[in-house]
Amino acid sequence: MGETAFRGSIESTRKWHALAERRRRHYVDLYRSERWRRYFKEETFLLLMRQAILNAENWAKILERMGDRVDSAKAA
Repeated sequence: MGETAFRGSIESTRKWHALAERRRRHYVDLYRSERWRRYFKEETFLLLMRQAILNAENWAKILERMGDRVDSAKAA
């Protein structure tokens, strides 16, 4: 993968991670304010919240691995 293509994929990954984090924060906000009760059954909301949290964590891990790759390429 060329350097510009890799840089582009890092930027895309950062954007997906940021989106996942915003979504996670939204669910946490709904939870803390208890507004979720207006829109969801408890079981459904908890499932969606877990998925949002896992999604944000997964994008963070991918971004971390990509950062490791960039660091090792710079060292070489």
